[in-house]
Amino acid sequence: MDGAQLPETRSTCPYCGVGCGVLLRPDGQGGLTVRGDPEHPANRGRLCSKGSALGETVTTLGRLTAPQVAGRDTDWDTALQLVADRFRETVEQYGPDSVAFYVSGQLLTEDYYIANKLMKGFIGSANIDTNSRLCMASTVAGHRRAFGTDTVPQTYEDLEQADLIVLVGSNLAWCHPILFQRILAAQKERGTKIVVIDPRRTATCDAAEMHLAIAPGGDVALFNRLLAGLFERGAIDRDFLQHVEGFDKALHAALTENTSASGLTEEEMQAFCDLFIANEKVVTVFSQGVNQSSSGSDKVNAILNCHLATGRIGKPGCGPLSVTGQPNAMGGREVGGLANMLACHLDIENAEHRAAVRGFWDAPTMADHPGLKAVDMFRAVGEGQIKALWIIHTNPAVTMPDADRVRDAIVGCDFTVVSDITGATDTARLADVLLPATAWAEKDGTVTNSDRTMSRQRAVLTAPGTSRPDWHMLAEVGRRMGWTAAFDYETPAEIFREYAALSGIAGRMFGRDFDISGLMEITDSEYDSFAPTRWPVSDAKTGGRFFADGKFFHADGRARMLPLRWQPPAAKTDRKYPFRLNTGRIRDQWHTMTRTALSPRLSAHLAEPFLEIHPGDARNLGISASDLVSVTGPTGKAILRARITDAVQPGQVFAPMHWTGETAPSARIDALVPSVTDPVSGQPESKAAVAAVARFDAKWYGFAVSARPMALQADYWALARTEAGYRAELAATTEIADWEAEARRLFNAPDAQVAIIEDKARGMARVALSDETGVIGAIFVAREPVAVMRDYLAGLPGSEAPQILGGRRPAGQLDPGPVLCSCFGVGVNTIIRAIEGGAVSVEAVGEALQAGTNCGSCRPEIKALLEAQLTKEAAE
Repeated sequence: MDGAQLPETRSTCPYCGVGCGVLLRPDGQGGLTVRGDPEHPANRGRLCSKGSALGETVTTLGRLTAPQVAGRDTDWDTALQLVADRFRETVEQYGPDSVAFYVSGQLLTEDYYIANKLMKGFIGSANIDTNSRLCMASTVAGHRRAFGTDTVPQTYEDLEQADLIVLVGSNLAWCHPILFQRILAAQKERGTKIVVIDPRRTATCDAAEMHLAIAPGGDVALFNRLLAGLFERGAIDRDFLQHVEGFDKALHAALTENTSASGLTEEEMQAFCDLFIANEKVVTVFSQGVNQSSSGSDKVNAILNCHLATGRIGKPGCGPLSVTGQPNAMGGREVGGLANMLACHLDIENAEHRAAVRGFWDAPTMADHPGLKAVDMFRAVGEGQIKALWIIHTNPAVTMPDADRVRDAIVGCDFTVVSDITGATDTARLADVLLPATAWAEKDGTVTNSDRTMSRQRAVLTAPGTSRPDWHMLAEVGRRMGWTAAFDYETPAEIFREYAALSGIAGRMFGRDFDISGLMEITDSEYDSFAPTRWPVSDAKTGGRFFADGKFFHADGRARMLPLRWQPPAAKTDRKYPFRLNTGRIRDQWHTMTRTALSPRLSAHLAEPFLEIHPGDARNLGISASDLVSVTGPTGKAILRARITDAVQPGQVFAPMHWTGETAPSARIDALVPSVTDPVSGQPESKAAVAAVARFDAKWYGFAVSARPMALQADYWALARTEAGYRAELAATTEIADWEAEARRLFNAPDAQVAIIEDKARGMARVALSDETGVIGAIFVAREPVAVMRDYLAGLPGSEAPQILGGRRPAGQLDPGPVLCSCFGVGVNTIIRAIEGGAVSVEAVGEALQAGTNCGSCRPEIKALLEAQLTKEAAE
């Protein structure tokens, strides 16, 4: 049966926490086509650029296909017995807190459940934490402090029912574009107002009525000013306050706050208060800009204070909504994947909760205190306290703050296991044991998105080699450690049923929010066909919102407002480190690019790491467009491409967090982020490091294209996939004496035909190597950043291209320019020509070229091109 005849299977996208539904159709040859599921409630058929390119990332190239011990392939029996023996021996000799699991929001809920059960109930330690600690731990802490549980009150439908949407620390247009498109549709239909609170001007600001360029860390000051304004204007809901403790103290803190710490003028803050008060239906959406802070929990509670004080919570179009960054970060929170929680939103500090979970599991022990959170965990690894570590589907050697120290800690750990789909990550290369895991589209289970909707991920492809699901590995290690009956599972459906039953204890016995006990008897066939469902699912409540009735989950049934004070970022700028460094995501990449970097079109938009810097700062430092810059901080350094823009404020810089030792070794930006954390949540402060910036003066700069992997060696290099192979930017401080020899080494082509142009006096060289198949590779070198048509050259490897050394498209060929719309591969120059031809709106450009008509995340850039063209015409 060929691919066109195979049926489509419903599944869920593996990227952000929006949880979009996808329809997968295998092609019968190991690949598949992907389209949005029009029946899924999260996306209604839409996909972002990353989701649209999922089919390009399905490959067996680079996959782990067998377990490895000490770098050599082995069988599963040997590998798993070694893991079980080493963990058991370590616990016996040093105690249960000498071992740890570091897991990921990439795990399915069933995987998470088994990992949590094994560590907390059977090994007897709470040393299991997740990379979600870096993402949304402050939200968890804020929810628990305010509501008594980690409850998301709202649903996505509220975005379409709100009159005002406040986006705090969230570049929704790039990081959660499908939700942003839902907001834009509501704005068009019903005039929804949008406020963006962010130090940077991002693509999200394009649709905003108001952009408040807050000072880094100024959120508490701003929302305290809002709370004070609500009180002064009589906008407090006194009836709802009967369900809330702490109003008077919270208000006193707000009335005496130093609101200038927000970095905003009084006029700006007053205008924000006016909007909030004038619009009853307000949804506040917040994300990493709030969470990733040394005061992230307080920022969350400052937002919640305003919604509780006005009773604007749990109602249609009215309440706070945290959006998460991973497909199952919510599932991990529900299952107790964090070191300070038990499963089903039960509390590890609560003896009754611990006893109930232990009894349900029939566990020999139960962790009786919180485990080490991520930053503390890796500090303990480095200090030798943790002697056996299992890392699952995450890359902490790149993503943890003070990443160089974390990398060294993993190297020094007595025994490290890594489960992943590839051995080609910074972390996997450090493992003693590598376990090959099944990937997305090869594994079965459930995930929960940001509005509590549970969806199925389904397997449609055969896993390569002997890869296994994560729950299967974990359960087998549990059995080999001596707990055969407790981990005797054969299918993820069995695990889901057990998990649902445990949630019934949380719901019925302890009155917790998370209760899916209505699914505890789900059959295998019902699990196979399980449709997206928002929890809770129980006799007491199904789906819907929380808290409009004033019933919360603290012991007295009331919510808590907290008295909060602005706290500055932990790191202080000074003469040595005068810049405030912000880090984050870009539109077409995700996390450390293990998946997205496989897609040529996702790599085309922004093909190398960069540093956004204000024009005034660049001018003062002698930095020009396309220069490389050296960025240094107290814990590390990086080399990045300068991107000069007034999107950042003077004294602030921004760098993306995606590049790794595999794609750009000098751009591991979390090496510059110190391991400072929020004292409540343990979440690192990833958006307020300090740094110094200077021009990186290289002896030579290069651009290379190749049909095959390159042997890159330079102070700076950045590698990206192309349709024809690879492209790379290079720069170094050491001269190359023989560029032909260097090209042969770079492209591993000692016998290839060579074409070369070289001017040693000018420091210019261009070398192309070819054989009977066409161009193998070409490198272009100069003393300044190389001026060639990169996108044109990137398509030439593997073809006959006698004019390649010219570096430019032949006369008469239209140059599409750099890709702007990744969904449809539309270049900047193509869009400009459409504008010059009469496409005078974003919609007209979309009608002519399709650009901006899918996920819409490129629409702000199209609008900027339109405005630039209008400015040019006016000047003429």
